[in-house]
Parts: sequence; C-alpha cells; structure tokens
Amino acid sequence: MQYDPETIRQAMNLAQSPQGQQLIKMLQAQGGADLQKAMNSATAGDYTAAKEALAGILNDPAARELLRQLGGSYGQNGR
Repeated sequence: MQYDPETIRQAMNLAQSPQGQQLIKMLQAQGGADLQKAMNSATAGDYTAAKEALAGILNDPAARELLRQLGGSYGQNGR
C-alpha cells in the first residue's frame, strides 16, 4: 500500500500539534491496545473496526474537544 506524501505530511503535522500530542497521551493512558487495534484496522482498510476500537476515547468529552480543535486547525490550512 502506498501513501501520498502530502497526506503523510498532514498526518504528522496533526500528530505533532499540541492537541494531537494531548490526544495521543489520552490514548496511551488507556494502555495503547485500542490505538494499536485501530491503527491495524485502518491500515487494513477496515475503517469501521478502527472507529469501533476508538469508541471509548471518541466518547470522552475532552477527546472530542481536542478532535474538534484539530479539525478546525486542519480546516484553516485550506485543506
């Protein structure tokens, strides 16, 4: 599977942002198993399973706020 270099760059920028770092810490605090399962599912193209693996964190109000902020930052870059 090949990835578009621009998509990878954008993902890295989001992950390295303050909000992305907070979200990663939240995921790691859960033991990281859900994050690993989601990454494996997404890599395999099973985005439904990836979303299900992250359901716990996605239902957390603090995580939703971080995702909202990340979405706003991403949108402001004209993408």
